[in-house]
Amino acid sequence: MNSPAIVLMFPGQGSQHARMAVGLYGHQPEFTAAMDEVFAAFGTEGEAMRADWLADHPAVPLDHVTRSQPLLFAVDYALGTMLLQHGVRPWTLLGHSIGEMVAATLAGVFSLDAAAVLLLDRVHRLADAPPGGMLAVAAGADALTPFLTDEVVVAAVNSPRQTILAGPSGPLATVAEALREAELTCRPVPSLTAFHSPSLAAVTAGAVDRFAATPMAAPRIPLYSGYRAEPLTERVATDPAYWSGHPVEAVRFWPALDAILSRRADVLCVEAGPGQGLSTVARRHPAVLARRAAVVPLLPPRAGAPEADRDSVAEALATVRDRIGDARTHSR
Repeated sequence: MNSPAIVLMFPGQGSQHARMAVGLYGHQPEFTAAMDEVFAAFGTEGEAMRADWLADHPAVPLDHVTRSQPLLFAVDYALGTMLLQHGVRPWTLLGHSIGEMVAATLAGVFSLDAAAVLLLDRVHRLADAPPGGMLAVAAGADALTPFLTDEVVVAAVNSPRQTILAGPSGPLATVAEALREAELTCRPVPSLTAFHSPSLAAVTAGAVDRFAATPMAAPRIPLYSGYRAEPLTERVATDPAYWSGHPVEAVRFWPALDAILSRRADVLCVEAGPGQGLSTVARRHPAVLARRAAVVPLLPPRAGAPEADRDSVAEALATVRDRIGDARTHSR
């Protein structure tokens, strides 16, 4: 019996919450060391980020772009590093939004120091974006075409029945009202920025030069693009325009996941990030429903006591080890 093909999934904007994964800090050595490494890479801003991450009442709200993006990157990266150091050998990596930067860093496209500089440049640019937001709608993207405008667009296709819209605050509120009048269920995504929408084009225009000045390499671990729903080749992985365009481009998580799960049976999807948003989506995939694939989230579905983080990770690691160990035992 072959070992399951492990897909590491890294969540992005909207999955952040107060004190996410804090229960692991100081208790899980690989996670703790990786978090400290990321905060050090953020330089003079790292200590303020750490303080807000650990605080019950952060000085800067975690939904603000200068906190949500760096802290999501840090937590995802630390969990991914922990898995790699525990001997997990991924078949492929798949990130959602900022999660793809994490995947690329773990795969060696960027060094951690380079990724931190690029991320800080991004969030400083986005901090100047017009007020905006994101909206999760329980409907397919095609069904939402009548509600879209030049400003309010599809920001992410998470599943056949979950689409994220984004746009400036005023127009997005108008679309939300129209959706509710049409009896479509929708809820705000935790974000003060209209990620993956044209409203960010102006403030991110100069980012391509920063990427062009950054050394990039071919992925050492296979990497799937959550924007193009296909493997990330060396040519694309080292293309500055590809990375600098992410804040404006729509995320195609479901098509990417579908492409991955269609390639082979016996896949284990491990969500390395706060919450269980990607796990919830993956559990609806036909391959998972047919038990050709399985899903393991590392962290609890929502914020809780610090012990819940530790218990959840311990249980998840045991499950992954059992799956790998069972396959190795049967193959002897």
